[in-house]
Amino acid sequence: MPVAVGPYGQSQPSCFDRVKMGFVMGCAVGMAAGALFGTFSCLRIRMRGRELMGGIGKTMMQSGGTFGTFMAIGMGIRC
Repeated sequence: MPVAVGPYGQSQPSCFDRVKMGFVMGCAVGMAAGALFGTFSCLRIRMRGRELMGGIGKTMMQSGGTFGTFMAIGMGIRC
């Protein structure tokens, strides 16, 4: 299969590179949203200190992984 060439002579990223880029972008957005929602929910139930940081970190990792997975799947479908 020939490699597509862009307007200035550079090659296009491969499908695997696009899926990786989708996962990383989704992870970043999901972690930012997880930080906001995790902070709000942990402060609402009056967590403090180490428990607060653990709760926020857990929420960030969960939402980042979930959103990153869905973005990777979406980029894979577009390939």
